[in-house]
Parts: sequence; structure tokens; C-alpha cells
Amino acid sequence: MASDKPLSKTEVLNALAEGTGLTKKQVSSVLDELTSLIATNIGDDGPGVFNVPGLMKVLVQRKPAAPARTGVPNPFRPGELMDVAAKPARNVIKVRPLKGLKSMV
Repeated sequence: MASDKPLSKTEVLNALAEGTGLTKKQVSSVLDELTSLIATNIGDDGPGVFNVPGLMKVLVQRKPAAPARTGVPNPFRPGELMDVAAKPARNVIKVRPLKGLKSMV
């Protein structure tokens, strides 16, 4: 089933329904529950990590705020100084492949 385009949501639901023998509605509810489970685990109250067994690990990196800086050397024009704007605190999502996913490639 090699194609130039990635599968759409409907195509994924249909393929999972055929492969598992479940209805499309049941598969859709499983994916919705997986989404809410991931959101709960990577949210502010969760541990910040969620494993999809054998496939991937979804984790949150909480990056602190960075203050503004002046007089920083410009990497593109040696000898020149530049100002760097402040950055607010942010959360970055990382998805790391596990062994099962790496072996598929």
C-alpha cells in the first residue's frame, strides 16, 4: 500500500477497522481516548511523559524564560554586536522513537 501521500484520518480509521474487526465508530472512540490519555499525561498535572508501547515516547520539555541580552557577537557578521530579544517560558513537545518504530524503517 505504498503511496506518495500520507493516509488521511478516514483512511487510517478504515484500515484499523479492517485489521481489527472493529467498527469505524469503535476505532474512532479508541483514538479519541488515546488522545485524551496523552493530553492528561503530558499536561501540567501529569508526569510529562507518555509511552505508546514499542512505538514512541511523547515527552514535554519545559523551557524556562530567557532574558534579553545586549552586546552579543553576531554569528553572521564577525566583529559586529547585536541585541537578542527575551523569550517567554514555553513547553516543547518531543516524540522519540522506540526500538519497534526504528526497526520498521
